[in-house]
Amino acid sequence: MEAKRILVGEFGRPHGVRGLVKLRSFTAEPEAIGDYGPLSDESGTRRFAIELLPGGIARVQGVADRDAAARLTGVRLYVERDALPEAEEEEFYLADLIGLAAVSAEGAALGTVGAVQDYGAGAFLTLRDAAGRERDIPFNRACVPVVDLAAGRCTIVPPEEVVVPPQPGEEDAA
Repeated sequence: MEAKRILVGEFGRPHGVRGLVKLRSFTAEPEAIGDYGPLSDESGTRRFAIELLPGGIARVQGVADRDAAARLTGVRLYVERDALPEAEEEEFYLADLIGLAAVSAEGAALGTVGAVQDYGAGAFLTLRDAAGRERDIPFNRACVPVVDLAAGRCTIVPPEEVVVPPQPGEEDAA
């Protein structure tokens, strides 16, 4: 099985002309991004040694000019999952949820967690059923009351469908 890697940051736009870059850190303590071992790109083939500077700026070893820094824009930075500290009780690394079996409260198979998405308003689990259909489930205690990493499964209580009744006068508009 391939080792999991966790997204911990992303290079932003160049800063100045000497190869510095903006750095977005997704770690609990932004300045700790380099504490978890070597940083690599998504493929794991490129490694980056960084020196953090004040203001969310980083110096990347081997990057000496603005053009080289610009080529790093948007590169996401990963570390090996094993390099991160264990999560606290009732906390999870979102990457650890991928691959879990999803079951109903009664124990019926609903599929597997194929992805975890977070666009800023909270995480969603993307469940894939046996037929390959996908369904997004909000990752909150109401919809995912139990996550059992040791057993490799999570309990899903799908939310009721949201139906917005038409407002007065809208019935005729259709």
